[in-house]
Amino acid sequence: MTDLFQSEPDPSAKAQTMRPLADRVRPSDLKDVIGQRHLLGPEGSLRMMLDAGALSSLIFWGPPGVGKTTLARLLAHETDFHFEQISAIFSGVAELRKTFEAAKLRRKTGQGTLLFVDEIHRFNKAQQDSFLPYMEDGTILLVGATTENPSFEINSAVLSRAQVLTLNRLDDDDLRALLARAEGELGQSLSLSEHTQFTLISMADGDGRAMLNLIEQVATWPDRSEITAATLSARLQRRAAQYDKSGDGHYNLISALHKSIRGSDPDAALYWFARMLEGGEDPRFLARRLTRMEVEDIALADPEAQQVCLAAWQSYERLGSPEGELALANAVIYLALAPKSNAAYVAYKAARKMAAQTGSLAPPKHILNAPTKLMKEQGYGAGYTYDHDAEDGFSGQNYFPETLARPSLYDPVERGFERELGKRVAYFAKLRRARSSEA
Repeated sequence: MTDLFQSEPDPSAKAQTMRPLADRVRPSDLKDVIGQRHLLGPEGSLRMMLDAGALSSLIFWGPPGVGKTTLARLLAHETDFHFEQISAIFSGVAELRKTFEAAKLRRKTGQGTLLFVDEIHRFNKAQQDSFLPYMEDGTILLVGATTENPSFEINSAVLSRAQVLTLNRLDDDDLRALLARAEGELGQSLSLSEHTQFTLISMADGDGRAMLNLIEQVATWPDRSEITAATLSARLQRRAAQYDKSGDGHYNLISALHKSIRGSDPDAALYWFARMLEGGEDPRFLARRLTRMEVEDIALADPEAQQVCLAAWQSYERLGSPEGELALANAVIYLALAPKSNAAYVAYKAARKMAAQTGSLAPPKHILNAPTKLMKEQGYGAGYTYDHDAEDGFSGQNYFPETLARPSLYDPVERGFERELGKRVAYFAKLRRARSSEA
């Protein structure tokens, strides 16, 4: 039977438990922020700015879930600024105008405004430019947050008036500290073994918000005494790896793959190749980039390498996924272990530069065809020596414009097949000098 005199539950306590865990464990002081020690430690750039009372407009650049919004709120608290938050996804010109007008009114009463703009890179150039006069006259202290490279996504005028601070993904120790804080807020231990805890941390992939969401799910399970790593993997959704196929992460990973192959490290090359596939990269893009890596960094040091790339590309087209990716992985390993040379690449660039600088210099007349009588009378083809008529199959004639000093463009390396090509270059250079002295 229900007790009519039973006290009603405290509505404020109920409201507290209904708040997302990420909101409940949000720190109220900068010293309680987990991670970003390079910014908040004693020698951290942000800490030093605050200690000197010289906080400037900032752009927080980093992946999701690392504390950009939290830091902005705490900065406003630390500096007694009014905190105003807008999102570039949902705000337009009208909202910006209202925000600036409100900030101007606060300024008249001696109250500063810290304007936090989430996803600031989503504002267009005109919208970003609208911040400039209010940044310059002190109406607002702008703190923008972006997951994209500010160099490409933020106007140079805004960047020149703000300092870019890079926020790092949370490491394993940071996420363990976050787990401990969450357990304290929940008033219970999740009782996870070390291995299971490691699995949970791995699933968060450096994202504090994702970590707290996972913890919140686990905390609702009725029986946690037998939770294993396999249980977590079966019940929870692993956070998708950070990878934007059109953004900064895309170019970072392809750069890592390229440099690992250039550095002859097949293990690292396979890792970055796999990371891109896991992120949803189109294998055809990887096939094209592998071929480009070959012609740029291997080339004639291993002439077979290009055929390996093209064959792997063709194999992928015929096999499809997932077997086709294995053909590309074979090419990754082959390229990483192949001898390296950029001699052809350097020679090509030098030739292009020389061609641009020398304009319309004509070939020497002795290597021009003379199909008409007039052209013969002009000296076309006169004095040309047919190389096959030479005893060693080499005439040693000049093929550059007559007014151009002979350059040396191709300098093969002493690696792989180019070692043999180097011998041929030296051989013909010796014969050319001999023919020149005979003339």
